[in-house]
Amino acid sequence: MKKFISTLTIATVMALMVPVFSAQALAQRDCYYNREGRYVCRDEGNIYDRHRNIINVGIGTGAGAIIGGLIGGKKGALIGAAAGAGGAALYTYKINPKTKNYPRYFYRR
Repeated sequence: MKKFISTLTIATVMALMVPVFSAQALAQRDCYYNREGRYVCRDEGNIYDRHRNIINVGIGTGAGAIIGGLIGGKKGALIGAAAGAGGAALYTYKINPKTKNYPRYFYRR
């Protein structure tokens, strides 16, 4: 019963905090006045676009640790985490590298 209550409490807190932190995205834009005097804002993209490599390696590490832990216990989790991190890094940096980064510009009226 204690696990259920603590899980429900954590889920409630997370559900309440996600809108609070997502509202701060407007403050993270780079805005300036261009030569013509127009107010231009540059949108940096979402979190995945900015931190793609770290997120992919982290997900690979977690998945490898879970699978290794199910198969071989603690030692299997360590081996699985290392294998997952290696595979995810190989995929992220060599097989599918991020080569195009076109920032989006828009004009406020």
